[in-house]
Amino acid sequence: MKQIIGLILTLMTAKLFGQILPKQINENDLSIGKSVTIESKVLGEQRNLNIYLPLSYSTDSLKSYPVIYLLDGSLDEDFIHITGIVQFGSFPWINMIPESIVVGIANVDRKRDFTYHPTSGYDKKDFPTSGKSKHFIQFIQKELQPFIDSTFRTKDNKTIIGQSLGGLLATEILFKHPNLFDNYIIVSPSLWWDNENLLDYEPRTYITEKSIYIAVGKEGEVMEKTAKELYAKLDKKKADNTKLYFEFLENKTHRDVLHIAVYNAFEKIFLAESK
Repeated sequence: MKQIIGLILTLMTAKLFGQILPKQINENDLSIGKSVTIESKVLGEQRNLNIYLPLSYSTDSLKSYPVIYLLDGSLDEDFIHITGIVQFGSFPWINMIPESIVVGIANVDRKRDFTYHPTSGYDKKDFPTSGKSKHFIQFIQKELQPFIDSTFRTKDNKTIIGQSLGGLLATEILFKHPNLFDNYIIVSPSLWWDNENLLDYEPRTYITEKSIYIAVGKEGEVMEKTAKELYAKLDKKKADNTKLYFEFLENKTHRDVLHIAVYNAFEKIFLAESK
């Protein structure tokens, strides 16, 4: 045993001395944006925002930017990888989307914030804090969007991205407060909530242009069926001022559908807008 240990140490020492390691000059933390905490009177709590600013933001003081609002926007959720798509897509040699500000809304209680008050009993039993989406939508409308517009150089073009329960909330906003956003990216929406009652709601009309992208992966009968029903409902009354897209990503599941869906949505929405 001692011979084996000695041989291992000899090999490790030989490997170490065979390397020429560079001298480290300095070390700095890597940052891709800002982390901001705001006090919400509507929600009665502090909320954390993760904000990505385009590369030109600090060098071109006259330029303003569209804003992408990301639900599930914590650092350990979807902020990093969605921001990566935004940065990549806005490189001049890619030119898929315009340089944009990304606002990731970090979660406190997504079951509370992303669900409307259920009319049935079983959802309330399984989700005891649920049913407060009305307050969260008021937070977006009365506090979050005004804060972002007054703090950063923004254009009047807003996108919301939501998956799963976030997709349910994005659908509710589209139906009840359509003018809050110009572009809706709705992925794997949890329209099973409250016995699928949101699909019976008659969406409010709007006069501004809208781009709506809906996607679902191979996620089971209910998820796939309700996503397709949402598309059919919107397509039935689609006005000339609305561009509507649907994708069934059969090689993706609920766990990994968001990334490719958002990439595809950016291609369809923003390339279409530039033409």
